[in-house]
Amino acid sequence: MNTASFMIDQSSLPTIRPMASYSLHGIAFQDNKLWAIDSVGGYLLSIDPVTQNTTIINPNNWSDFVGTTGIAISGDTLWFTADDGVYFCPLNDLSKTQLFVRLSDTINGIAVHETTVYLTCHRRGDILVYSRENGKQITRFYAPGIGIENITFRGEELWVSDTLEQTIYCLDRATGEIIFNVLTPFPEPTGLAFYTDPNTGKEILYVAYSSQEAYIRDNPNAEPNYELQYRDSTFIHPLYFKYFPEQHYALSNGYLVEMSYVEEISPLDPVTLENLEWRIALPAETPRQKLRKIEPIGIPFTEEIQDGQRVAVFKFDKLSSNSRHIFGWKAVLEVWSIKYQLTPKDCEKLPELPPDFSSRYLHDDDDLAMHTPIIQRAAVEAIARETNFLRQIYSIRNYVYDRLSYGIKPHIDTPDLVLKRGVGSCGEYLGVLLALSRLNGIPCRTVGRYKCPPFPLQRSIPLQPDFNHVWMEFYLPGIGWLPMESNPDDIIEGGPYPTRFFMGLAWYHAEMAKGIPFETLRINGEPVTKEKVSIGELAINHVRFMILDELSPEQLTIDS
Repeated sequence: MNTASFMIDQSSLPTIRPMASYSLHGIAFQDNKLWAIDSVGGYLLSIDPVTQNTTIINPNNWSDFVGTTGIAISGDTLWFTADDGVYFCPLNDLSKTQLFVRLSDTINGIAVHETTVYLTCHRRGDILVYSRENGKQITRFYAPGIGIENITFRGEELWVSDTLEQTIYCLDRATGEIIFNVLTPFPEPTGLAFYTDPNTGKEILYVAYSSQEAYIRDNPNAEPNYELQYRDSTFIHPLYFKYFPEQHYALSNGYLVEMSYVEEISPLDPVTLENLEWRIALPAETPRQKLRKIEPIGIPFTEEIQDGQRVAVFKFDKLSSNSRHIFGWKAVLEVWSIKYQLTPKDCEKLPELPPDFSSRYLHDDDDLAMHTPIIQRAAVEAIARETNFLRQIYSIRNYVYDRLSYGIKPHIDTPDLVLKRGVGSCGEYLGVLLALSRLNGIPCRTVGRYKCPPFPLQRSIPLQPDFNHVWMEFYLPGIGWLPMESNPDDIIEGGPYPTRFFMGLAWYHAEMAKGIPFETLRINGEPVTKEKVSIGELAINHVRFMILDELSPEQLTIDS
């Protein structure tokens, strides 16, 4: 099994953006050339991956390829899918197209390996395996995700992209079992292929993406002249990954990100505070995040460790309504996408919880309304008769998604009120998840606090998040803390729901304040409640991100 990381010079692998492309899907490599199909234009493109020089291979029969989403090259033969049919033809004469097989459902992706043809069919939810020699179906595998999938192979592995899951899966070619999977740095991956760099001999996994992006159009015929419009966004980008089988996770495309968090003192009401400590959590060190550098902004701070988390402490002898300060920190972070590779079978015989976990992570310590009948009833309904640890937390997530819809609110209500209302913010989703999990004996804690705006191609540009964000971690005995998003996977009314952020986080998550409050006040060394002094009424916070660079695996400094 080849799970080694790629060691490629990042500067030699630019994002490929062929001109006159609208929706790239299936891709393949032949003789150091990238072949790609544009599903909208019907263009079969030959692209030099270094110069990006692009040629339309089918200038006279492009209409035959409109709607094609999957292509594969085997020897001197081109294979492609169109609607419910699979076709093949010589590479040097695309007009000699022959039908291989026709189904009653649309076929999305294709891979050809020697005498075997692999097809993905979203409607059936399967990977179909056919004999190339007689066109008969040999077997089928369950497709790993819930979105539209494309497929390629490498050695004895099948590699599958999934649009909704934002994920690339590595499968055993013989059994269809998942070996591991990784998150993609961009949404809606639509095709994938391996390329062997002729200079280094290393294999590079390229992934195609196709979606729409919003932009501001300057329309001189409109009043006002600026309009919100959408345009096609399609490109091909290398996917870097590294799999750590003993640690049960895989990392993919990392970025060097600068994050600044600053408070601007601007009290709303008259106030005088003496011997004040203003405490702000610092970014955490995790399997997917490394704090490379930290420095103060405005005024210096001292550092303390609180429950294993680094906290910046700013001290004020006196703070009044007339005081004006800015203070905070600027951090340089190495952040990667992470996906944990665990199955219910891994959770059959778990060790006991650490002795202090019951008192710390199984009781109501944050207005979780765990004593109310509606929450206690929901905790029972959420897992039904399920006894497996991993299936329990998965069932709880789906139960909450079935009953809540996302909506931003100015304040957070308790979980009992949120369940009754049926609408919640990320913090309210989190409260319900925490309450139901803890009542079922699953240790969990709050994590957050911000997400970098997910625009990895916008380098060295100040980016400001629209709001803060929180998610959760649950503790798997014998393994450790695993992440689970609060609400972003709740994207389909009634399900099925993606699992991209179930035991996974994207590169743009900034982790801090694990199990502790992100920001607190102390006066004379004693904690101050928000009812007595509200941070939101004392100061205005400013959060800024800047994406400095994309990282390749040889730059990985996180210990495995």
